[in-house]
Amino acid sequence: MKTTKTNEKTGNTLLTATTAEKLAMRVSWNTLLGNTILTIFKIFAGIVSGSGAIISDAVHSLSDVLSTVIVMIGIKMSNKKSDKDHQYGHERFECVAAILLAGFLVSAGTLIGWAGISVILSGDYEHLAAPGLIALIAAVVSIAAKEAMYQYTIAAAKKINSGALKADAWHHRSDALSSIGAFVGILGARLAFPILDPIASIVICLFILKVAVEVFIDATGKMTDKACDDATVNEMLAVASANKAVMGVDLIKTRLFGDRIYVDLEISADGNLPLHEAHTIAHEVHDAIEAQFPKVKHCKIHVNPAPAPAETP
Repeated sequence: MKTTKTNEKTGNTLLTATTAEKLAMRVSWNTLLGNTILTIFKIFAGIVSGSGAIISDAVHSLSDVLSTVIVMIGIKMSNKKSDKDHQYGHERFECVAAILLAGFLVSAGTLIGWAGISVILSGDYEHLAAPGLIALIAAVVSIAAKEAMYQYTIAAAKKINSGALKADAWHHRSDALSSIGAFVGILGARLAFPILDPIASIVICLFILKVAVEVFIDATGKMTDKACDDATVNEMLAVASANKAVMGVDLIKTRLFGDRIYVDLEISADGNLPLHEAHTIAHEVHDAIEAQFPKVKHCKIHVNPAPAPAETP
């Protein structure tokens, strides 16, 4: 059984749903293991060194573990075959997973930010002990590890066009950025500026909330039949118009369905053509759209009779 196919226009290898799911699950399992080890290490480093920033960063990594579990469930559900109750498929379950992930990010970011604000408002930061060297080491390890996880996950997300996996990748990137904030805060605290440690927690909070908003907006757009971007629509119009029998494109509608696309096209053809020839034209345009745009799950074509040319007096 074939597991891949090739886009005739670009020559790129396209993965089938089964192969894409396997790749997504393998990436998720690997990052899940990496995040679990990283979380344990950062919690240990935070406790030993007395750094609130690195403990906050550890909480962020723990949210990565939970979010990856959500993503794995979403991917598994979204790849289920159509059934009687879901005749258009289950792709939107991946959007549900991404929205839940955004909720986790908001919760984690708010807790981290409030912890930093509380320390600053209390005025006790002057009495905070300088974090130990292990906290700095933990921050550097986290920056390198989380950036590697981002690159690994985003590459897979682009390959299989997975919104949930892309969201998880950006969660890794946000963790890498927050670890940079933690590093600056810890370094500042070690250089006799203890207020920088709780400030680092607040910076981490802002990074997390920013990513949460972006993930939520992207997922809700796909849940509410958002149209494709103008460039994609124009490319589809060009493909439809390339058929010599098509005399015009009267209407095009697109909608995102999870990570897939539905297209509705109305084309004009010679009104005197026999029904079977008009049907053949519709099929040719349908097949061309689906061949050139791998994200398209279904393309519906309606053929209108082209207006008769005006008679010259």
